[in-house]
Amino acid sequence: MSELSRRNALAIGAGAMAITLIPLKAFALSELSMKDVEAFTGGTAASESGKVKIEMPEIAENGNTVPLTVTVESPMTADNHVQSILVLADLNPAPGVATFNFTPMSGEAKASTRMRLSKTQNVVAYAKMSDGSILSAATQVKVTIGGCGG
Repeated sequence: MSELSRRNALAIGAGAMAITLIPLKAFALSELSMKDVEAFTGGTAASESGKVKIEMPEIAENGNTVPLTVTVESPMTADNHVQSILVLADLNPAPGVATFNFTPMSGEAKASTRMRLSKTQNVVAYAKMSDGSILSAATQVKVTIGGCGG
């Protein structure tokens, strides 16, 4: 076995970084999820602006209660605010997890809840803005079985 050189370590790190930067379009959604997305977006394409943040554990030892916080950067003014957020867990039997609605009076576009994940999968959030645009973000959560990996 050869030693790990600095050059090899940097190459491995760069490869890992490239994998984490795969665009949201690379996450294939099920047909049922696509119907939910179409209904929510009205066919408007989503952009990945970096304004939508999903906070979840990378590894969930118990898929029955996985904490979720979704935040969207927005001034929340009458002219520029988040109207609603759709959260999907694509491999769940019912992928639509929650829809949160906001008004400018909400002050902040942030929602927290707990969700059930049936297995390791991507969680995707779509935010509908007052100007009609759609923003999105995705994260993968690994669900372990009894804390032993799954």
